[in-house]
Amino acid sequence: MDFDKVIKLRRSIRKYDITRKVPDKILNKILNTARLSPSACNIQPWHFIVVKDDKIKEKLKEAYRQEWFWTAPVIIVGCVDPNIAWKRGDGVNYGEVDLAIAMDHLILSATNEGLGTCWIGAFDEKKVKEILNIPSHIKVVAMTPLGYPAKNVPPTPRKALSEIVHKDTW
Repeated sequence: MDFDKVIKLRRSIRKYDITRKVPDKILNKILNTARLSPSACNIQPWHFIVVKDDKIKEKLKEAYRQEWFWTAPVIIVGCVDPNIAWKRGDGVNYGEVDLAIAMDHLILSATNEGLGTCWIGAFDEKKVKEILNIPSHIKVVAMTPLGYPAKNVPPTPRKALSEIVHKDTW
């Protein structure tokens, strides 16, 4: 698919065709796209947990209660190891930025394959870590359901460039 078309087609999908499984070949292609994304000093401090097991997905409703999330064919949990992530001179840890870039690559790759996603940040991290046996030093940054959309979703409004772009100075 044309890159501009992928960008324009990406939507937050909240209803999945639960009868259609995501083929492993496509899932691995999407995960590889995330793997290839840039990170500060190329440290790649991310980890992805791919959840397909229905019992585990159902447990994840304790962390995020929306049924469309935990009933999707796949859930991908994006984590970062802040201990190894690059830190800017003032101490700002770039691990979450690195993971956000990787998740964006993953989401756009999924769109390119005809799959839907929805960036999830409003979850109970403690419960996610408990359910998925994530080590205490690892931070869960984002999750996304992954599957074939059950319906078309119209685009959401975006601000005009003139509202967000500044030239030379603020």
